[in-house]
Amino acid sequence: MNNIGEYVKRERKKAGLTQEEFALRSGLGLRFVRELEQGKETVRLDKVNQALGMFGMRAVPGEIDRSNLNG
Repeated sequence: MNNIGEYVKRERKKAGLTQEEFALRSGLGLRFVRELEQGKETVRLDKVNQALGMFGMRAVPGEIDRSNLNG
């Protein structure tokens, strides 16, 4: 989830939006935006997709490529 949060934060800043402005424009709560950008793991996929939709993107379920995991 951290990669998604980092992506949203980077794109939001590129768009010149504060977290508050992004929350307002995307229809999401400010707390959700903050938690998403901080990498909180318990966020809802529908809301994640609402945030990603602001940049023409969407998260979809899929298998983890375990070859890239450490451990």
